[in-house]
Amino acid sequence: MADPPGVEAQLAQYRAMRRELEQAILPLAGSIDGRRFSLQASLHGLAFETGGYVVLESEDGGGRRFGQVLALSDTRVDGPETTGDGLRTRITLRAAVGEGVVLAGDPGPFHDALARQATPEEIASYLEDVAPKRARLAVGDVLLAPGVPLSLDAGGFDRHTFLCGQSGSGKTYGLGVLLERLLQETELRIVILDPNSDFVRLGEIREGVDPALARRHERVAGGVVPRRAEGAGRLALGLADLDAATQAAMLRLDPIADREEYAALADVVERFRPGELTELTDERLGQRVRNLGVHRWGIWSRGEAGSVVAEALEGDARCLVVDLGSLGSREEQALAATAVLTGLWRERERRRPVLIVIDEAHNVCPAEPEDPLRALSADVAVRIAAEGRKFGLYLLVSTQRPQKVPENLLSQCDNLILMRMNSQADLAYVADVFSFVPASLLARATAFRQGECLVAGKIAPHPAFLRVGERVSVEGGGDVPADWARARG
Repeated sequence: MADPPGVEAQLAQYRAMRRELEQAILPLAGSIDGRRFSLQASLHGLAFETGGYVVLESEDGGGRRFGQVLALSDTRVDGPETTGDGLRTRITLRAAVGEGVVLAGDPGPFHDALARQATPEEIASYLEDVAPKRARLAVGDVLLAPGVPLSLDAGGFDRHTFLCGQSGSGKTYGLGVLLERLLQETELRIVILDPNSDFVRLGEIREGVDPALARRHERVAGGVVPRRAEGAGRLALGLADLDAATQAAMLRLDPIADREEYAALADVVERFRPGELTELTDERLGQRVRNLGVHRWGIWSRGEAGSVVAEALEGDARCLVVDLGSLGSREEQALAATAVLTGLWRERERRRPVLIVIDEAHNVCPAEPEDPLRALSADVAVRIAAEGRKFGLYLLVSTQRPQKVPENLLSQCDNLILMRMNSQADLAYVADVFSFVPASLLARATAFRQGECLVAGKIAPHPAFLRVGERVSVEGGGDVPADWARARG
């Protein structure tokens, strides 16, 4: 009689049987409403990914469906019992389980549909079927299906859009690609508040770019008009470009605490319509101007023709880049941003559609303003977010720090573009504000590489992972030299 197998042999036999059973788990999906489905599959050779696409084929005549996996995890389930040497052992199996949404196909419920990973051709076919009839923005490829283009719906930018990503995520590059495509494929006017001078060269085509893309951009590049602190057509303001509230905020006048000076300013503005600081003849106001150093700011037009506010309201530029970063002080930057935003809001009844891009929004319209000008800028931005759409004022707000932007602004955004975000606190905040996006897809942001993002809202057919494509224009700004990190010889 043969000796019973040793412990090691029994373990090997157990593991082999468990592996064989796990590999035999069929990739099956079922749904009770025809819209959302549950999924099971073997962990061995698992082809499904969160955010990826699947084809579900029913053997009961229910047809073929195309879907997206929204969540995927592993689980343990009880398998069959085995008997050996008088011992009964239950095998515990590991399996993949998940859930998803049906994007196309028979809308009825189904059971035990065979699931498989969608091919690139099937993904491309679906995206073509649901593509809008209006302008498409070819901004990149499907992240989980390289080579399959994913276009955004240009018409979706009639809703406010929020773009966020930490430093190094590719946020500035990606925003540049998006603005290029909007210029190339639509007639929408764009006004950019640019605190870091990142988009001043949006009209310049960089070397080595794809010739076809270069030709498309050449046709619109002349419509990009940067306004900087120095040079021809410089970034300038006159006192007449500022409404009473902006003038008071600039001079740090409170209607209660500084009631006499505030009343004097209101009287001068109403009676004399001053165009320059020198026309503030009240001695108290003049002293305040000198004490704050406002008269030394380089932003003043000083009698020169033209102003950045007039250009934003009435100019012919397709894309006006307000280079806040070129101004000499944070106060001047705040004044220019506030003047443009208040001007656009003040003249909203013109109903001239414009996309207002606020880059580094945590500096332009912060949740906790550090001075009256930024408080006014934040207030106007929130007002535009709440009511601007019916007047053709659309926002595209970009930042690294979502919690430092007013929640009342973000909550009005119907579109989300999320790049890499390692901060769990920031991700939780985004998930709370943009609750229409599955949290499982948002969670992937911690693993994004540079240039990868999640797009959701009216601009996309469904929440989807995107790899940003090639940028045509020269990226402005500048990086800090990193040669200090070189190894020493």
